[in-house]
Amino acid sequence: MRTKGFILGFSLATAGRALLPQLLLLKFTRDVRRLNAGDYSGLLAAYADDFVLHFNEGDHRWSGDWVGKVGMERFLQNFTAAHIQGEIRQIAISGPPWAMTLWARFDDHADAPDGTRIYQNRTALVLRTRWGKIVEQEDFYVDTAPITAMDRKLNELGIDAIPKPS
Repeated sequence: MRTKGFILGFSLATAGRALLPQLLLLKFTRDVRRLNAGDYSGLLAAYADDFVLHFNEGDHRWSGDWVGKVGMERFLQNFTAAHIQGEIRQIAISGPPWAMTLWARFDDHADAPDGTRIYQNRTALVLRTRWGKIVEQEDFYVDTAPITAMDRKLNELGIDAIPKPS
């Protein structure tokens, strides 16, 4: 009887672990859909207060580290002000539930008010979590030049950067 219980428990744990990336994909897909509509509150709730985003260095408004939940909120305000539209294509996970690492493929683009595409890129996001909250994120872009080009175009369109908190 103990063997059956062990096998059942092991099977349920394995099935739950296999299901977790799909559940995370559903959650973050919903959050990104809201972000695309200008509401970043659901996504922001996933981040810890002591969170750090390590973003590609360069001559653009998103450059460098964005620290804390307040920093991430400012980052997302810049994201929504630029009307960037994103989509999570895939999520993979590793580690225990209290200290998971997530990898996400995130494709995004932005169009000018006249419909001209001013930005398009593919990104791999690496996120570390602690007890279900994201504590660190690093973004790896296929090509970083479009970020700077989009920032120049946003400045031309009069869309000002929202500064990092001091």
